[in-house]
Amino acid sequence: MTQICHTRAVPAQAPQGFLAAALLLLGLALSWASASAAIGPDFTELVDQSMPAVVNIETRQFATRQPESTQRNLPDQVPDLFRHFFESPWGDQPRQQPDRRGGGSGFIIDADGLVVTNHHVIDGADEIVVRLADRREFEAELVGSDAETDVAVLRIAATDLPTLALGDSETLRPGEWVIAIGSPFQFEQSVTAGIVSAKGRSQVQQQYVPFIQSDVAINRGNSGGPLIRTDGSVVGINSWILSSHGGNIGLSFSIPIEVARHSVEQLLQFGRVARGFLGVNIEGINREKADALGLDRPAGALVTRIEPGSPAELAGIEVGDVIVRFNERSIDVFSELPPLVGLVAPGAEVPVDIVRWGERLTLQATVQQREEGGPVAEAEPQVESADGNLLGLVVESMDSETRQRLGNPEGGVLITSVDSEPAHRQGIRRGQVILMINNQPIAGVEDFNRIVEGIEPGRPVALLLHRADGSTTFAAYTPAAEE
Repeated sequence: MTQICHTRAVPAQAPQGFLAAALLLLGLALSWASASAAIGPDFTELVDQSMPAVVNIETRQFATRQPESTQRNLPDQVPDLFRHFFESPWGDQPRQQPDRRGGGSGFIIDADGLVVTNHHVIDGADEIVVRLADRREFEAELVGSDAETDVAVLRIAATDLPTLALGDSETLRPGEWVIAIGSPFQFEQSVTAGIVSAKGRSQVQQQYVPFIQSDVAINRGNSGGPLIRTDGSVVGINSWILSSHGGNIGLSFSIPIEVARHSVEQLLQFGRVARGFLGVNIEGINREKADALGLDRPAGALVTRIEPGSPAELAGIEVGDVIVRFNERSIDVFSELPPLVGLVAPGAEVPVDIVRWGERLTLQATVQQREEGGPVAEAEPQVESADGNLLGLVVESMDSETRQRLGNPEGGVLITSVDSEPAHRQGIRRGQVILMINNQPIAGVEDFNRIVEGIEPGRPVALLLHRADGSTTFAAYTPAAEE
């Protein structure tokens, strides 16, 4: 007997088996919806829209060609009958080295053929070939390249090309979805997705770039490709990864589009990038340094050296100042300062907020283009020595030979022994030079003794140190009363 089921609401007195089946179907539907939500958003339309503007880049660096050499001169004693044993059957041809090949990714920003990629993708290339998503190939002209921001601009002879819009990475937030399109290991037009992990990451070689960190899978060949927001705009240029084995482990770094746009505009206009120069060496601040410098929290960029004649010196910035705001932008981590300085056009005057030993000041600095600082003057040596002081440091003056060996620090006393455990824990070592204590410069041992006598036990002190490698740094600690 065939049972016909019409579409209707199930009454309360429906059989238990039917109700159980309905509940099971409802549960499966909810599970499917939950699983779909857990997988993440659907990027297919975003990829369809973006992929035509992403290109593959191949480079070739021509090997040095060896000149054709003359036939080898064999000894006269070798009879003609045996000379062929000493000669190459192909003649005396030099061994040629193969050309070096490389590549990466890029994306089109102008319909008339402007392509953006990384500097390191095309660095040293004699030939650059751009392959479009529709498989057309063009030999590219290098418009300009900047190593410090790792940005390069290429031009190809094509028109009416698809483009990607440059977005706004300033409003990008950790946790947002982003995708990367590129050619990892020559697998062209590959798409990966992930979330933004953090912003403002620093790298020693590129101090002018506050990198975007994401967990998007980026590998060799992705360099120069776009990092794309879900609205279709480019928020970064994929640049490098951190890895122990050369493959992706979820630590990928991209150049913020604001930094890239600044470089692109200058490369197009001038063929090079001119960036601001303030003329300070800086370092980070920990809790001990913050206490010693009169800060309410360990934030800002601590000035450890001023370039003579630099904009910083002309503005009145001093060693020991903490830059907490630059050009109306707050500085929480010291690595945030160089990118902000670099983005300022040379010649512009900007406000610089500092904390000088507990006092907040606002100075005006006229940022200039970078140039080398002058030599540091040498102070006259002293002959006194000091030990048994509250700081737990034994110091002595330096003769001209010692001072020259240490890189000619200006003034200061040489540490010959560290008897304080707190000082040792903060990295203070024998052979370093104390240039300043609590914002008071040290010209010699007499200054050292006078300043140390005025230090209160149990209060943190900050020492400006000159290290053996020529760098300067602040160290702060609280000396024990018995030292």
